[in-house]
Amino acid sequence: MGILTKRDGHVEVVTVDFPPVNALPVRGWFDLADAITQAGRDPEVHVVVLRAEGRGFNAGVDIKEIQRSAGYDALVGANRGCYAAFGAVYDCAVPVVAAVHGFCLGGGIGLVGNADVIIASEDATFGVPEVERGALGAATHLARLVPQHLMRTLYFTARKITAAELHAHGSVYQVVPRAELDEAALEVARDIAKKDPRVIRAAKEALNGIDTQQVHRSYRFEQGFTFELNLLGASDEAREEFLNGR
Repeated sequence: MGILTKRDGHVEVVTVDFPPVNALPVRGWFDLADAITQAGRDPEVHVVVLRAEGRGFNAGVDIKEIQRSAGYDALVGANRGCYAAFGAVYDCAVPVVAAVHGFCLGGGIGLVGNADVIIASEDATFGVPEVERGALGAATHLARLVPQHLMRTLYFTARKITAAELHAHGSVYQVVPRAELDEAALEVARDIAKKDPRVIRAAKEALNGIDTQQVHRSYRFEQGFTFELNLLGASDEAREEFLNGR
């Protein structure tokens, strides 16, 4: 259990494994950030594949950890951990290919929205349920996957969108049967890995440099409203309702 890494030639495969639903604790987000950052710094790594074990790719933060903790330490930790992990994907010195299956929610959107290539299984669904959890965040990253008005509709309603629908928008590169997901992600990664790594690393930096969205600042702005909602008590009430099944 935890963040696992495995080398496949010049491809570093980073696996998230936090049963039962890959809702990451505070430490998990920081460990994920460290694994991706270290992979990008290794000159032998040309591409990173980010995948997960279990029922779904990612269910966001571990709400139970936040509710068990007194004060705001776990909340601050989760917010800083997400910021670190999302940033690590975006700032990774080499391209990051996300292999998504099952559910991809909240923090999962932050990861894939900052990835360079997204491969998804046919059963994959994507969504940001933050408004139902008394929090805000990842609209920055959802906006990288769908057009503006659809992003707002999905955000306000907390509805999910399928991999096939994202493929139609061009944000998911390929949709495959679940059994073929890992190989499909590796196929794209290996294709990138064959290129001159000096050029690919320069290309990653260049593409980030011309990006119209300042993802770090934008996401941090969103997080400020999460802290405000917590001070108002709205977040704690929403989390309790979620944990108690309403």
